Amino acid sequence: MSLIVGEGVGKYYGALDVFKDLSFRLEPGDHIGLVGANGEGKTTLLRLLAGLEEATSGLLQHRRGLRVGYLPQDPPDLGQTTLWQAMIEVFAGLRRLETELAGLARQLEDPGHGEEVLARYSALQEEFERGGGYTYEARIRSVLTGLGFSATQFEQELGKLSGGQRTRALLARLLLEEPDLLLLDEPTNHLDLQAVEWLEGWVQEFKGSLLVVSHDRYFLDKCSAKVWEIAFGGLETYRGNYSAHLRQRQERYERRLKEWEAQQEYIEKTQDFIRRYLAGQRSKEAQGRRTRLERYLASEAVDRPREQRRIRLRLEGGQRSGDIVLQLRRGVAVGYSPDRVLARAPEVEVLRGQRIAVVGPNGAGKTTLVRSILGELDLLAGEIRYGAGVEPGYLAQAHDHLDPEMNVLEAVRQARPQMLPEEIRNLLGSLLFSGDDVFKKVGELSGGQRSRVALAKLVLQKANLLVLDEPTNHLDIASQEILEEVLGDFPGTLLLVSHDRYLIQALATQVWLVEGGQVQCFSGNWEEFLRWRDRQDQPATAESREARPPAQAQRQVQKEERRGRKQQERLQQRQQELEDKIQAQELALQELSERIGRAGENKDMQLVYDLGAEYRQLEKQLEGLMEEWEELSRELETP
Repeated sequence: MSLIVGEGVGKYYGALDVFKDLSFRLEPGDHIGLVGANGEGKTTLLRLLAGLEEATSGLLQHRRGLRVGYLPQDPPDLGQTTLWQAMIEVFAGLRRLETELAGLARQLEDPGHGEEVLARYSALQEEFERGGGYTYEARIRSVLTGLGFSATQFEQELGKLSGGQRTRALLARLLLEEPDLLLLDEPTNHLDLQAVEWLEGWVQEFKGSLLVVSHDRYFLDKCSAKVWEIAFGGLETYRGNYSAHLRQRQERYERRLKEWEAQQEYIEKTQDFIRRYLAGQRSKEAQGRRTRLERYLASEAVDRPREQRRIRLRLEGGQRSGDIVLQLRRGVAVGYSPDRVLARAPEVEVLRGQRIAVVGPNGAGKTTLVRSILGELDLLAGEIRYGAGVEPGYLAQAHDHLDPEMNVLEAVRQARPQMLPEEIRNLLGSLLFSGDDVFKKVGELSGGQRSRVALAKLVLQKANLLVLDEPTNHLDIASQEILEEVLGDFPGTLLLVSHDRYLIQALATQVWLVEGGQVQCFSGNWEEFLRWRDRQDQPATAESREARPPAQAQRQVQKEERRGRKQQERLQQRQQELEDKIQAQELALQELSERIGRAGENKDMQLVYDLGAEYRQLEKQLEGLMEEWEELSRELETP
C-alpha cells in the first residue's frame, strides 16, 4: 500500500501559484531525490507531505498510522535539555521497560515471588532485547559521532548549539527514530565530508522511505533510486539516481522538441492548404481541415518544451603561464601562530593545466592553506613560489572580498573600472541579473546571488590560476552544472577547496587531503582517491607483504582495478541498453493506451479486447526489464 498518494495537488499563496496538478505516489522503500530550480516549490512540497501545510487544491492522502520525520533547513528550537537527553527521549518506551525490568529483577531476589514474576520478567526481557534495549545507547553514540559531535558535546545544552549544530542534532534524532518516511531538506548543508559519507552509508541501509532535497549531486547519486523534478509548476519522475535522471531528462527534452517541431510542420502545412483552397474548388476539404485543425489545437497540441533559464559564463585564461605554476618548498607550514600549526605540506610542484581539489574535515586548515598560497597569510615555515606569468584569481567562500554597501554594478566594475556600464550589465544579464537587480546592494543579496557577483568579478580578472573556495556553495544545481562545464573548459590551472564531490570527480587531476596536521597529495580524481584511501585503511596481510614484492603487488592492484573497470563498463552499457528498451516500451504502452481509448469511443469492443491483451503482455515485459534494471543499479552501487 502506498505511503502517500497525491492527485492533482496544487499550492498557491494569494495570486502566486507555486505548483499545480502534481500527481505522485510514495511507495514503501522508495529513496527519492527531489530536484528543481530555486523557487519551484521543493520545500513547500516537503511541508505538505509532512502535514505542516495543506494543499490548496487536489487530493493528498497519507496511509493511516504513517510515521513521518521531517528535517527543515532551519530547525526549530529543540528545548532546554542537553544533546544526550534529547536523543535519549527517543527511547522513552525502552527506558520504561528498563525500569520495570530492574524492579522485577529485585523482586526475583526474594524467594517468595514465584513463576508469575519470572514469566513477566522473561516476556519483558524478550521485548526489551527485540526493541534494541541493550544497544540503544551505543546507537546514540554512533549517530552523534557519525554526524560530527565529539563526546565532550554530548552533555552540552541545546540552546548553546549553533544553527548548524542544531540541524545536525535534529537529524540525529530523526535517524534514531527511524520513521516510515524521512523528509530531508538539504541535510548535508552543515556536514563536513566525513559526516556526509557517514550519512550516505546510513541512508543506503535505511529500510524506510526517503524523500530528500539536496544540492549535493554526489549525495543524490548515492542515496536515490528515483528522482522527482519540479519544473514550471509540474512534476516529472525519472528512474535511477541523479546522473541517470540527467540523461533521461535530456532524452525527453530532445524527443519532445522533435514532436513539437513535427507538430509545427503539420500545422503550417495545414494552414497553408486552408489559405490556398478555402475559396476555391476544394473549399469543402479546406473547411474540413480547418475544423480538424481547430479541434487538434484545442485538445491535442503540445506546447514547446521549456528549459530553465540558466547562467551563461565563460572564463578566459588570460596570458599563458609558465609550465611550473606553483612550488611549495622547504617544509611549508600554515596556521595563525607558531605554536598552532594547522597543516604541514610536502615539497610539491603544480604544473600548468592541473586541477587540484583540496579536501578535508572542517577546521583542518584548507582555507588557511589557500590563503597562505595567495599571500594573504604569512607562512609559519617554508617557501611558496609562483612560476613565470602566473596571474591568480580568488573566489572566497564567505565572499568577504565584496563590499556589502556597494550595489551589484559597482562591485563588479571594481574588477575592471574602464568597462562601460552597458558592458557590465550584459555580463550580469548572463548571470541572471536583470533590470533593477543590478542596483541592489550586495549586502541585500541571497547567498546564491552573491556567488554570481563574485563569479562576474572573476570573469573580468583574466586570471590563469583560479583559486576557488567552495565555488558551488549557494548555487542551485543548474548553476553548478554550468560552472562545472565552464571550469572544465578553463585553459589555465585550478586550485579549489570543495565539498562538492561531483565537481571534484568531474574536474580533479589531483586531490590534496588536509587532515591531522598534514597535507597528502594524491594523483587522480575523487573515485580514485577513495580507492587509495580505502587501501590505506586496510593494512596488507603478512602473506601479501612477504610473498609479493612491492612492484608485483602494485601491478596486481592495477590489474584488479582494470578488471573492475571493465566489469563496471559492461554493467553500465547493459544498463543503458535497458533504459533505451524501457523508454521504447513506455512509448509503446502510451500509444496502445491511446488506441484503446479511440477504440472505446468507437465502441469497437473486439479491438479493445485485443489491444488490452497486447497491453498486458507489454506491461509484463516492462516489469521484467525494470527488475533487471534495478538489479543492475544495485550491482553498480556496490563498491
